[in-house]
Amino acid sequence: MKTITTFIALTLAIAGSAYAKTNYETGTYSIDLAHSKIGFEIPHLVISSVEGRFDEYSGEVELAKKFTDSKVSVEIKTKSIDTAIAKRDDHLRSGDFFDAEKFPTILFKSKKFSGTPESFKLTGNLTIKGNTKEVVLDGKYLGTVKDGYGNEKAAFQASTTINRKDFGLTWSSMVEAGPVVGDEVSITLKIQAAKKK
Repeated sequence: MKTITTFIALTLAIAGSAYAKTNYETGTYSIDLAHSKIGFEIPHLVISSVEGRFDEYSGEVELAKKFTDSKVSVEIKTKSIDTAIAKRDDHLRSGDFFDAEKFPTILFKSKKFSGTPESFKLTGNLTIKGNTKEVVLDGKYLGTVKDGYGNEKAAFQASTTINRKDFGLTWSSMVEAGPVVGDEVSITLKIQAAKKK
C-alpha cells in the first residue's frame, strides 16, 4: 500500500510540474472576446458592492522576445457596460457617469512592463470620459497553448484599483450610511488572445 501511495504522489507531482510550466510564444495577439472578461466592482451603500462588466471591446497584446518590451492596447465600447440591471446601466451610460454618447470609448495604452511574465506590473494610460491618467496593473501571464484548430492562444490576468472621480465620474448621492456609490473601483481583466497569422 505504501508503494502505491508513493507512486500516486510522485505521479501527481510530475503532472503538476508539467502543468505549471508556462510556454512563452512571441507575436501579436488579438483579444478573444468570447473567452475574455473585463469586469469591475464598486462599493454600494457603504456595506455592499455592485459588480459589472463591459461586453464589447477589442485590443492587441504584443509579446516581445524580451518580455518587458511587450505592449498592450485596448478599446472598450462604453455603452456595453452591463451590471445586469437595465435601469442602472442606462444611468451609467448617461451624463451623470460615462456619458456614452459623447465619449463612446474607453482606451488603455501600455507604457511599460516590469517584472516577469509570472508576476508583472503593467503601467499605461487609461482614458475615460476624456480624462487620461496613468494606472498600474498587477498581472500574471498564464502561458500559451494551441487550441483544437491549431490556433495559438495566450492568456493573462491583471487587476488594478482606480478612483472614479479622477476620470470625471463624479456623480454622488448620500444616504444615512454614506455615499450611494463609492469612489474606489476594482478592475479585473481575464484575457485570452489569439495569435495573428
